[in-house]
Amino acid sequence: MSSVLGVSVGAGAVRMARPHTGNPPGHVTPDAFELQTIPVTEHRAEELTAEAVGVTLATHQIGATAIAYRSEQQARGVRAAMARQQVTNYELVPEIFAALEFAQATGDIRGISSLVVYDLGSTGLSVSVVDTQTREVRHSERTSDISGDYLDSLIREQQIASGRIAHPQDPAGLAALDALCREAKEQLSSNTAVALPSEQGLVLLAQENFESLIMLAIESSARMARDVIVRSDRPVHGVLAIGGCARIPLIGKVLERWMGVPVIVPESPETVIARGAALLARPVRPAPVAHPGPVPNQAPPGGYADEDLSPAWLSAPPKRRPKRPKVDAQPDDFDDIDGLAPDWLAANPRRREKRELNGAVLTVSALTVVAAIGLGLGYGPQVLERDSHSSEGSPSVSQTGLPRTTTLDPQIAVAPATTTETEQSVAAPPPRRQTTTEPPSSTQGPNTFVVPGLPPIVVPTIPPEVFPFPPPPPR
Repeated sequence: MSSVLGVSVGAGAVRMARPHTGNPPGHVTPDAFELQTIPVTEHRAEELTAEAVGVTLATHQIGATAIAYRSEQQARGVRAAMARQQVTNYELVPEIFAALEFAQATGDIRGISSLVVYDLGSTGLSVSVVDTQTREVRHSERTSDISGDYLDSLIREQQIASGRIAHPQDPAGLAALDALCREAKEQLSSNTAVALPSEQGLVLLAQENFESLIMLAIESSARMARDVIVRSDRPVHGVLAIGGCARIPLIGKVLERWMGVPVIVPESPETVIARGAALLARPVRPAPVAHPGPVPNQAPPGGYADEDLSPAWLSAPPKRRPKRPKVDAQPDDFDDIDGLAPDWLAANPRRREKRELNGAVLTVSALTVVAAIGLGLGYGPQVLERDSHSSEGSPSVSQTGLPRTTTLDPQIAVAPATTTETEQSVAAPPPRRQTTTEPPSSTQGPNTFVVPGLPPIVVPTIPPEVFPFPPPPPR
């Protein structure tokens, strides 16, 4: 039969709790758990927790594990350590919820709707105001000024000041003396005096002296708890004192005097969180594993067929063009033989003639555009002048200071006089065109622009014969 496991992660020790098999459901007795404490020495608490849980899961039949955490930072550390140990069947629960679960299961807080949880451990004090019905944390604070280690240091300094204990000379001796003072503190929780021998001397302390040493620290912790209650703005009906230091009888007395409400100290208060985590442990459902689909580039079980290995454009059947009914066979009908000829071989000659005609039209249009650009750039007058010299009897007009203008070819505008002259003009070869260059005139016309450092710039004038304009209105 599987069991559950509850774990608390403390700075000084890792504690694990497993309920005894055969416990009746409902009410839980404090001694119904199997407890185990692992001191934290060289390893970090999170690493030690992961190792301890891994060993327990391997040696015992555990169906569910719950690990209590104090802060989000500690939770992240526990997750990382558990991942390194490859442990996944666990869940994280807040320490305050684990403490409430155990107190409610034992019936210690029955009838209390608003509760103060006073947790004094080895490294600090945590005080929280919680609604026991909704488990809502109204307000919570933590301090490291008051802790179990601080109480140990008070005993150490008192023993050194009394002269019975020599001050250690190295860190190892100091650590050994602190451990001895911690043991004396734990024994004074149930005894009236303690005497512990050591290499440095005898640790001798009575309970009255011990309480006088720690009175100021305990009263400071009670004052802090009262301030937390004021900040929560909620009345409380009881105090739950947990942690290893809650065993000290003076703490319960001081808290009840300062709070004015009952103070509840469970049996083995240092293991309350671990036992409460065990009560909260639930099996973790594994994430559903999706069925893997076909892996790319993987052959099917039966292997590939020959047609599967050829490209699609080789394995596809040839396209056949639908046959049209023909009445009379035309030359164009033999372009496609049985519909198997490709499109670029089955082109129709008529379509080819249309493409050639379109090419000629595009060529003429391009030449027209080039001619227009030439006229715009000023090459038109020179071309027209050359044409005027090639015609017979065509006068040329030149003006002083103005750019030279030409007229259209007379052969286009003047009709021939007789048929003989027409035949002679058609049969005679065209005369050679002579280009005459006139020296530029020294005088500048109205169409000449002068830029310093550059030769004169003459803007051409379009002859009126080419583009006739209406006569100017009379002045």
